[in-house]
Amino acid sequence: MADLERRGAASAPARAYEAEPPAVATDIDQLPTMFGRLGDDVMAMLDAKLGLLKLELKEEAAVYTRTVAMIAVGGVLAAVGFAFLNVAVAFFISTLFASLGAPLSYAVGFLITGALYLLIGGVIILAMKGRLAKHSPAPARSLEELRKDKQWLKNDI
Repeated sequence: MADLERRGAASAPARAYEAEPPAVATDIDQLPTMFGRLGDDVMAMLDAKLGLLKLELKEEAAVYTRTVAMIAVGGVLAAVGFAFLNVAVAFFISTLFASLGAPLSYAVGFLITGALYLLIGGVIILAMKGRLAKHSPAPARSLEELRKDKQWLKNDI
């Protein structure tokens, strides 16, 4: 048993030296594995970026959906109120033109009221269109991450 241990100890350093190939050959042999891992890492990164983009787009869609729903509810209520107010204003203006006779004074009253509301509505539409044009629906976080990745790839490759 002691002989076996001595022979094993004496031959172990020789076997360790023989089993270790040159460093250059090891690096070249591992190159396909490294490229495989690099490809896997790039795919994982792209999956993460696409997941972030998908999440941001869902958040933006939810914001727009809630906003549009509330605008629709507000629009219906405003339309009913607008109709009653419009009739009242038209009748009030028609009393100013009572000398023209009932049918003509009502027509002038409704015409002036309609023109006034058309002007106010046009101003509101233009203001909201400008506000919506300033809002950027682009997913800012995803774009920033892609810029960082692009810079990282330029620096590291």
